[in-house]
Amino acid sequence: MAVNYIWVSFFIIGFAVALLKLVLGGDASIFTTMMNGMFDSAKNGFTISLGLTGMMALWLGIMKIGERSGLIQVFARLVQPLFKVIFKDIPDKHPAFGNIAMNFSANLLGLDNAATPLGLKAMKDMQELNPEKDTATNAQIMFLVLNAAGIVLIPTSIIAIRQAVAIEQGVTDFNAANIFLPILMITYIGLVAGICIVAMYQKINIFKLPVFVFFFGMGGLIWLLWHWLKSMPSETMNNVVGTIGAVVIMAIVILFLVSGLVKRINVYDAFIEGAKEGFNTAVTIIPYLVAMLVAISVLRTSGCMDYVVNGIGAVVAAMGFDTRFVAALPVGLMKPLSGSGARGLMVDVMNTYGVKSLEAYIAAILQGSTETTFYVLAVYFGSVNVKNTRYALVAGLLVDVVCMVAAIIIGYELYYNS
Repeated sequence: MAVNYIWVSFFIIGFAVALLKLVLGGDASIFTTMMNGMFDSAKNGFTISLGLTGMMALWLGIMKIGERSGLIQVFARLVQPLFKVIFKDIPDKHPAFGNIAMNFSANLLGLDNAATPLGLKAMKDMQELNPEKDTATNAQIMFLVLNAAGIVLIPTSIIAIRQAVAIEQGVTDFNAANIFLPILMITYIGLVAGICIVAMYQKINIFKLPVFVFFFGMGGLIWLLWHWLKSMPSETMNNVVGTIGAVVIMAIVILFLVSGLVKRINVYDAFIEGAKEGFNTAVTIIPYLVAMLVAISVLRTSGCMDYVVNGIGAVVAAMGFDTRFVAALPVGLMKPLSGSGARGLMVDVMNTYGVKSLEAYIAAILQGSTETTFYVLAVYFGSVNVKNTRYALVAGLLVDVVCMVAAIIIGYELYYNS
């Protein structure tokens, strides 16, 4: 029900703000802008879903080969000690464990084109265990929140944008990759926060050895990775991580194909069967994605966020704190609603304040540290026709808030220390 009320409130709040702008501010074009944005978002929702069709067909075809060859079950056994604690409603050795693990790995490497189909396959596996098909299970909620709060290894697109803006502004001696460490730290904090928040909702005891091993092990790996990459120029870092991601993906594809041949299954027929499932899944999410994107567009084009940011700035100034981070705050507030909208706001902050400014630094960290929560909610739950998402949205937004606060604090600390 929470999604229902929030969805309707986006329209009502957006309309009310636009009406005030028309009556009090004389902005005669506001409703035309809102209407055009609404129509464009409906078109974009269909376009995004259409773009997912090919990737869904490819990856669900590959995953079907993995299922029949038994490789998915191998992945499931590897991650079972941790996952049976945080996904306690999923039976031992269930294929969902393997797909969840591969989704997390793809997100870690920044491979969005692979992560989304793998995530949707995991949702479908969990839906098969769901006794109430229109209501989200505990496992699905945990998965969605952790997916929205997943660790980002290297934010390649943000680094590329910062480098391009620096060149355009004639800035020299600029390290576009100096956001790598804070984003890695904050997304790790977000992942830990996500597990803790959902565990409180679901009354999961996370004070167990597998969880501690994961928390400290992942933290150690992040430190080692940072130690290895920190001295590299931004372009070299991007190339190294891009190469690692490409090699991993191709290795997985070849591994699945060879495993299928070894097990003497018809690899081609298995791929076609899985690809058909991918096409059907991509079509299923269209109405859910269109509905969410249209509502977000109405709220965004109304200019409601400007009033929220100005109010936060006034409160912060009254408390005597530094207010420079407020200029970057719209990026963090927009990101749960729209990734492209947040990206545009980030570039605007860089152009307005300079790419080396504190405002631009925090804006870039916010862009890489938070997730498009409403998009994830619409796509993942829409793919399995779940309408009652329970507390999934609240938990996801709480993680976004944690990441935003951490981004501002860490941004100030590292900016001044550098």
